[in-house]
Amino acid sequence: MDEAARRIHAFTDDALGDHDAVGLAEQVRRGAVGRDELAAAAAARSRAVEAELHAVAFDAFASPRLGDDPEAALFGVPTFVKDNTDLAGWPTNHGSEAYVASPAKRDGAYARQYLGTGLTVLGKSRLPEFGFNATTEFMTQPPTRNPWDPAYSVGASSGGSAAMVAAGVVPIAHANDGGGSIRIPAACAGLVGLKPSRGRHRDGEQARHLPINMVSEGVVTRSVRDTAAFVAAAEDGWRNPNLPPVGLVTGPAQRRLRVGLILDTVTGATVDEDTRRAVERTAALLERAGHVVEPIALPVTEQFAADFVQYWGLLAELALDTSRLLLSRSFDAARADGLSRGLRAFHRRHLYRTPGALRRLRRVPQQCAALLARHEVVLSPVLAHTTPPLGHLAPTVAYDELIHRLTRWVAYTPLNNISGQPGISLPMGTTAGGLPVGVQLTAAHGDERTLLELAYLLEAAQPFARIQD
Repeated sequence: MDEAARRIHAFTDDALGDHDAVGLAEQVRRGAVGRDELAAAAAARSRAVEAELHAVAFDAFASPRLGDDPEAALFGVPTFVKDNTDLAGWPTNHGSEAYVASPAKRDGAYARQYLGTGLTVLGKSRLPEFGFNATTEFMTQPPTRNPWDPAYSVGASSGGSAAMVAAGVVPIAHANDGGGSIRIPAACAGLVGLKPSRGRHRDGEQARHLPINMVSEGVVTRSVRDTAAFVAAAEDGWRNPNLPPVGLVTGPAQRRLRVGLILDTVTGATVDEDTRRAVERTAALLERAGHVVEPIALPVTEQFAADFVQYWGLLAELALDTSRLLLSRSFDAARADGLSRGLRAFHRRHLYRTPGALRRLRRVPQQCAALLARHEVVLSPVLAHTTPPLGHLAPTVAYDELIHRLTRWVAYTPLNNISGQPGISLPMGTTAGGLPVGVQLTAAHGDERTLLELAYLLEAAQPFARIQD
């Protein structure tokens, strides 16, 4: 079977067509199409592919949440919200098989900002338990599949959102990122995934209580202009006065940038040839556009990777030990997935390491800021190798082997979460088998504008592959 025949997508000649979110919003404003028509088309597309993709956690096709401001930039465009974010009247199950959630009593703070952009929410997208894994797989439930090839992972933790956007169900979907969870699925699914600066958007409820807040909210999209439009629309609703405004970025800038190139990993993992080739090709495109690209060293050592896993374990322990109180009295930690339980057990065995790990992690923003003082942008892979087949990272894999596999794959993205710096994943390559390969651009804290400008440049220089072609 050739690669095109393996793909799963819902693109068809309906109200959504091939349009991105900006294009659909323009049509709604002109009266060429109604938001109800778009919602119905997206619901039909979801039904057409859901039996194969398994991307939807909860659907509300009969009663979607509608944006209430016709002047909002993305008014009427259909979307999904990740199932770790509260919307009043809908359950929030955090991807867990350990309990069944009751309907949320109120919208979360970030959900209100998201709805303020005008989007029509059709339901909730799937994620692995508590967003801890880098693949959207489960203990007993079917995995979310990659629409480019259903035998492969679509990444995580925003895997359900990425699968639906890549497959054409909706043009834009909610994602959040605590270790790469916007950028990883974007890389696996051939999408644009911007992890904003820490504090750029309103925090979700869980992020506010973390010892180190490493979660950023955002979206996955198929075009740079959709991501840029969302950032501007979210900023219209609320802007952090401590960060420079981004505004609406509409294209590349003319300034010449210093770009640092990093191919080494903090875990010592070897970058595979498909990934290296995509990064080097991107570097050549930037040089051709007049930017200066030069190799630079990582600002942290392998100790960072060990400290991040320690913190990961702390979060797992907090999640499993408090969910009965905070989420549901029915929560049964014994039914949590293998990764969550393995991380908790690891942290309990090595609890004495936590104070030192937190102390070192809190120094990372300063170390990374020094690096970005000499270069406006850093270019790197998103992941050390291309997306693995389903099962490779499943939570049923023995913990020691699973954590080894995860840290050898997720070797770049966590640094931005601890530093707070923005990073964007762009689909800049494909494997011989037709799977997308992402590259990452990182900028100084608060400088999403530069990332979006470069993303426009790269999208024009090498148009992103389309699943329907």
